Amino acid sequence: MKVSVVVCTYDMDHYDDVRDAADSVLAQTHEETELVLVSDGAPDVRDAMSRDYGDRDDVVVGMTDENAGVSRSRNLGAELSTGEIVAFVDDDGVAEPDWVEELLGGYERHDAVAVGGRMTPEWVAGEPSFLPEEYYWLIGVTHRGYPREECRVRNTWGSNFSVRRDVFEELGGFDEDLGRIADKQVQGEEPEFGARLYAEYGERMVYVPSARVAHKIFDYRTDREWLLRRAFWQGYSKFVMDRLLDDSGGEEDTYLRQLLAESLPSRIATLLRRPSRDRADQLVMLLLFTAAVGLGYGYGIGRAVALGDASPRR
Repeated sequence: MKVSVVVCTYDMDHYDDVRDAADSVLAQTHEETELVLVSDGAPDVRDAMSRDYGDRDDVVVGMTDENAGVSRSRNLGAELSTGEIVAFVDDDGVAEPDWVEELLGGYERHDAVAVGGRMTPEWVAGEPSFLPEEYYWLIGVTHRGYPREECRVRNTWGSNFSVRRDVFEELGGFDEDLGRIADKQVQGEEPEFGARLYAEYGERMVYVPSARVAHKIFDYRTDREWLLRRAFWQGYSKFVMDRLLDDSGGEEDTYLRQLLAESLPSRIATLLRRPSRDRADQLVMLLLFTAAVGLGYGYGIGRAVALGDASPRR
């Protein structure tokens, strides 16, 4: 089965990382792997991609007409691809050599329509001692509390996400009004796609933890202020998803209940038994991140009210 892997970027500043992502795709143990590189409206990026990879038979290079965002870029990549499965890796991701093989195993074992895997951290700037693993999702990494075994989920991270080509086409791809556009913080394209997938097919994505992609964690992603801002906008994004979809937040609600009922009491008990500065710091940040998410959700409610209950998309 042929698998096409789409990698997108919009800025030459990210190009060295794009090459790492692209090379990891080309090094897959599964022979029928195609790499699709998409420049999001940047001719210099497109030219560099063509120069470095355009002479290969297993590589396709494309470009959007303008900087339209990650969802449009991914959709164009899917249009240009020729594989039976379309997969996605972000420009700061590095796939394990057997990643595609592990994804395909998920399709075979579960007769799945979509399969995703585990995101692991690659600490470019060092691992921050204050960041609790429950909030690794803020940096695009699989967090504590996420399933450890193969199971059905609404969606996985967009940097470790695959779907049968015919299903992707029938659903119309990712919603191009959602997802990153340059530095825009409001996201939600993967949960929205997962909700449409379930509504149309009655099936959820299969999560295969052995299919691993490393996510580079640069210095700015280990800054407390940046992480708190991101938590705020993730809370707002959840509000947007709740407004758009009937069943968008089930997994987030389960996570929140687990966080408050299990993780928080466990951390408090551990801190009381074995006090340490790092444990105390992580507990404080866990509470602050939770508050920031709540504030973001509350901002969405207030904004909708101020707009006369208009759509909160932006």
